Parts: sequence; C-alpha cells; structure tokens
Amino acid sequence: HVQLVESGGGLVQPGGSLRLSCVGSGFKDDRYCLAWFRQTPGQEREGIAAIDNDGTTSYADSVKGRFTVSQDHAKNTLYLQMNGLKPEDTAMYYCAAKLWYGGTCNTDKYEYVSWGQGTQVTVS
Repeated sequence: HVQLVESGGGLVQPGGSLRLSCVGSGFKDDRYCLAWFRQTPGQEREGIAAIDNDGTTSYADSVKGRFTVSQDHAKNTLYLQMNGLKPEDTAMYYCAAKLWYGGTCNTDKYEYVSWGQGTQVTVS
C-alpha cells in the first residue's frame, strides 16, 4: 500500500516561506491524486491543494496565489511551496493520496485513503 512521509515544517515569521515535501512509496502503475491538507486543534481537516498525475492543480481560496503544489515523479515526491505565510496558516500539514480516474482532483478528505503523519507549520 502507499506510504507517505512529510517533512519541511517549522517556525517561520509572518511573510516568510517554507517548502514542505512528501515522499511516497508503494505506488503501483495506477494514477493518483495527491493533495495537501491542514488541521488545527478542534477544527476540521481542510484540503488546501491537489494535483493529478498530469500536473493539473487546484487550490482552496485561502491559499490561492500564495501556495504552489508540485510533484517530481522520478523522486516520488510531492511539494508544497508556501509563500507569504500568515499566522492563520499555522497548522499540522498532511499529504494524502487516492486513485485518480480522471477529472479534477478534489480535496474531499473522506476520499483520500493514504495519509502521512503530518508536519507542523507555525507562523509567528
């Protein structure tokens, strides 16, 4: 099965940047949607960005224009470049994967079956 491991979180000042990475293993020849989610204590897990096998991306309004999702198939790695960070971006960030059958990849957390352990991002 697919396993995902995030890294790159940390403490950053408002207006700063971070790049999160998510290394995957166990992918077969299937095609996948990969996505980033975030969650703060007591809140629902929020989908913020997704990318399909062909590189088509989608973003939540809260991060559009500031965050960029990308992938390197050769390295089995998903990235999230975060610029212009705000205190409200503070959260645990998770990557996730699901099989892709075409169409735009959404960020419905109930559809994603493989999850990483999370990496903490603190903007202060």
